[in-house]
Amino acid sequence: MTIKQWIKDRELTGHTTFSTDDVVSAFPLLDYSQIKNTLYRLTQSKDIASVYRGFYVVIPPHYKKKGVVHPSYYINQLMRHLQKPYYVGLLNAAEIFGAAHQRAQTYTVITTLPKTKTSVSKNPILRWVYVSRIPIDLLVSKNSETSSVKYSNVELTALNLVQYASRIGGLSLSATVLDELCEVTDFTKLNDAFLDYVKISTFQRLGYILDEILERHEQAEEIYRFLSGKRKQLHYVKLSSKSTLPVNRMSKKWKIENNTQIEINSSLIF
Repeated sequence: MTIKQWIKDRELTGHTTFSTDDVVSAFPLLDYSQIKNTLYRLTQSKDIASVYRGFYVVIPPHYKKKGVVHPSYYINQLMRHLQKPYYVGLLNAAEIFGAAHQRAQTYTVITTLPKTKTSVSKNPILRWVYVSRIPIDLLVSKNSETSSVKYSNVELTALNLVQYASRIGGLSLSATVLDELCEVTDFTKLNDAFLDYVKISTFQRLGYILDEILERHEQAEEIYRFLSGKRKQLHYVKLSSKSTLPVNRMSKKWKIENNTQIEINSSLIF
């Protein structure tokens, strides 16, 4: 049996990914350089794609033309291979909840340290965010073409859009997506698990954006009641930790110093 036939046989039984180590185990008599050369030729012919160092995905027919496989097709298998917890977040999570202001060009995976050993040139679609731990209780699962993928739940997605706004282009895009996402958020579901994972300053910024910019007063009030009920003391923070603009407005309620401009639907809002 050739390596190509071995890959085809695995695919027929539902195994759409494999590692170099898997091939080495299946072909113990083959020289390692022969295995690497064969895998290289198969990537060149677009039979397989190298999506991570030493990890490959079989390219299905509907991806053949582009030669690029969407990460939702293999991310669960890749993270299992890496033995790391994860969830898909930010714009990619917002999209599954119907907030698709614009289709994300990248795929954000939030996982734990240490950092993954792959470069943007190796896989330009995957983007990594690193945290100390993954909040298992705040995740949801959605079936992909090959497996079940873990995403942040809708409330955690809203918080992450503010917390990691710089990863998606800034607070203007975050606020625009949040305006759509608020159609399905329910902040009465906030609990201690969120406080264990998300900084208070992120709750403040989200509450301020909902209250003062998006005029989602009822949902903002749910966040405020939650923080008040937990006796969390708020301290003044800047709305944007990246902006160098001067503070133009203060919120006594949210303890927010607005030092940025947020543009939604081409309307500049201060």
